[in-house]
Amino acid sequence: MSRKPRILIAHQPHHIVQRGHRRQNIFHSAADYRAYLRDVRTDARRLGVALHAWCLMPNHVHLLLTPGDDPRTISTLVQHVARRATRRWNARRMTAGSIWEARFKSKVIDEDRYLVQCCRYIELNPVRARLAASAEDYPWSSYRERMGMAPAEMLDLHALYLAMGRDDAARRTAYRRCIEDVTPGRASARRWPEGMAGALDRHPPG
Repeated sequence: MSRKPRILIAHQPHHIVQRGHRRQNIFHSAADYRAYLRDVRTDARRLGVALHAWCLMPNHVHLLLTPGDDPRTISTLVQHVARRATRRWNARRMTAGSIWEARFKSKVIDEDRYLVQCCRYIELNPVRARLAASAEDYPWSSYRERMGMAPAEMLDLHALYLAMGRDDAARRTAYRRCIEDVTPGRASARRWPEGMAGALDRHPPG
């Protein structure tokens, strides 16, 4: 049975999830995380793909990407980065074969309704998985860069995020409140907006 073609749309944000084969860990050291991020940054710039959010979990990755005129650049980016990670893995262990599931998952995001929510969904992944007490405690997501806690090297801030405040300080305050509103374990945490689960939770945290 043939697989359904992946839907990729030019100039629209896509939530990408790629998992390790059989959910095995694909990152085992800080060097693994840094090499993957370096490859994402290099290929995103080369291919003209905007990176709005990211999170590297031990056994899977989340990327929020917007392609330019050619939506196929998303597939090119994800495949190239995955191949390099596989080569590094195999070279260290003297093995062969892919470390990833056969296909990455992609969901086109409705910008007006879900762009900012998708950013926080991605950046809260380690909190939901209990790898960190708060988003700022996890070093391998875009949250720290967004909040000015890490060098501005990776992110392309989306217009809807920029509209959250008149300057960086105002935007960060507003976004921090959004994060706190839905942080797992907070007594005051609210449910995701109606429809959010259907739009985003099809790729549950692993």
